[in-house]
Amino acid sequence: MATNHDHGHGHDHDHHEEHEQLKVLGFWIFVVTDCVLFGTLFATYAVMMNSFAGGPTGQELFQLPGVIASTFILLTSSFTSGLAVLAMNKGNVKQLIAWLAVTALLGLSFVVLEVTEFMHLMSEGATMATSGYWSAFYTLVGTHGLHVTLGLFWMTALMLQLKRRGITAVTRRKITNLSLYWHFLDVVWIFLFTVVYLMGVM
Repeated sequence: MATNHDHGHGHDHDHHEEHEQLKVLGFWIFVVTDCVLFGTLFATYAVMMNSFAGGPTGQELFQLPGVIASTFILLTSSFTSGLAVLAMNKGNVKQLIAWLAVTALLGLSFVVLEVTEFMHLMSEGATMATSGYWSAFYTLVGTHGLHVTLGLFWMTALMLQLKRRGITAVTRRKITNLSLYWHFLDVVWIFLFTVVYLMGVM
């Protein structure tokens, strides 16, 4: 009986491991599809980058100090998300939640600055309907902002889960995936900052 029980327990453990591996694979498929999505949006922007239709240009309206501040905030949030993973590896739940909270606040600040920038651009007459350029701009930058916002909801849900369950194999996987997702958004933003803003003001 004990042997059968041990065998059953081992089978359940193997099944759980397989289930977790499938979830990790699913996450990487999601990242790859996101790479394709952003690649398509960057390509669209490249095609439309000179299609102003007589409207304002990015060079006329972009306010680089605000964008640089946003970049600094997002890069800092990537660092704090790394500190959250270190806290998780040490088994320190309180520190893990604290660093996730700091990361979430920084991410929220980034989103607020982006919305403020969009409102300023629209007040200057640069809307999605103004030209192909601004349509491509809002789609590319807005899609990244939406990803950051979704990351904030994911982060908040994880903090609540950590308070209830602590560090488990499941929460460990979720935190690792979240951190990778957040670093991915940082890399996308660096490309976006360079291609859209820096090249846009040259």
